[in-house]
Parts: sequence; structure tokens; C-alpha cells
Amino acid sequence: MKYTCSLEINLSLRKTAQLWNDETHFSEWQDGFQSIELISGTKDAVGAKSRILFDGKQRMELIETVLISKLPNEKKASYEHIHMSNTQHTEFKVINPNTTLFTSTVEYTQFNKLMIRIFAKLFPKVFKKQSERWMEQFKRFAENYQEV
Repeated sequence: MKYTCSLEINLSLRKTAQLWNDETHFSEWQDGFQSIELISGTKDAVGAKSRILFDGKQRMELIETVLISKLPNEKKASYEHIHMSNTQHTEFKVINPNTTLFTSTVEYTQFNKLMIRIFAKLFPKVFKKQSERWMEQFKRFAENYQEV
């Protein structure tokens, strides 16, 4: 299953990418975000691995592996979870000096449990809606961010 979501953010490309990649702000736009911990490699470098923890309705642990690291323009990473694996390719493109196109392409490459496979087949829009929600939350956060 693969899908792409895009939206415009009323900020420069550099500021958009900087805020999107700043771990200290993840909890402000990613529901349930608890922590991210580098477990191998160099932060943001190709091959770097991090453990990401979420605690919402259910506790979730992901292992992120950076596949492409060319910020402020793009980042691609794989995410492994006990129930599934996916890649996310995030791109930022200049629309004008104060507007950035934020695009996220997500591809689920493996579902490890029968029930999640069935759910993904029957309700693929649920996965896309989650991505869209986080992107909208990021947009609101970024456009309203005030540096202290």
C-alpha cells in the first residue's frame, strides 16, 4: 500500500524543514510522541538508527533507519514495528520565498499479522488519514511557532 499527501506551509523551505526535523518539537505535532533515541550511527546521516516511542491508546515502538538525508529538501527513512514496516519519503519544495510544499509519500512494505493485513486491505484510508492529520498538525504548529 502506497499513498502521497501534500500541503502548503506558509514558511520558507529552510524554516519548514528545520522545524520538521527538530526532535524537541515532535510532541507538539505528533500525537503520543514520547521520545527518540539514537541507537547507532550519526544523527540524520544515512544509516543512522533511532528508537522512537509513542504512548497513546497503545504503546508503540518504532526503529527508524535513515535512507536518504538531504535536508532541507528531502529525507527518506524506513520504520519497523512489530506489526508492520514502511518507508516515508518527505520532500520540501519552494513555492515562493515564504511558502513551502510539504509532501510525504508512505509505502507499507510488510504487514506481519493477519488482522493488520486485513485491516489495511479493507480500510487503507485510515493510514492516509493519520499521515494527513500529522501533516495538518505540523502546519498549524510551524505557522504559529514563535521563537523565544
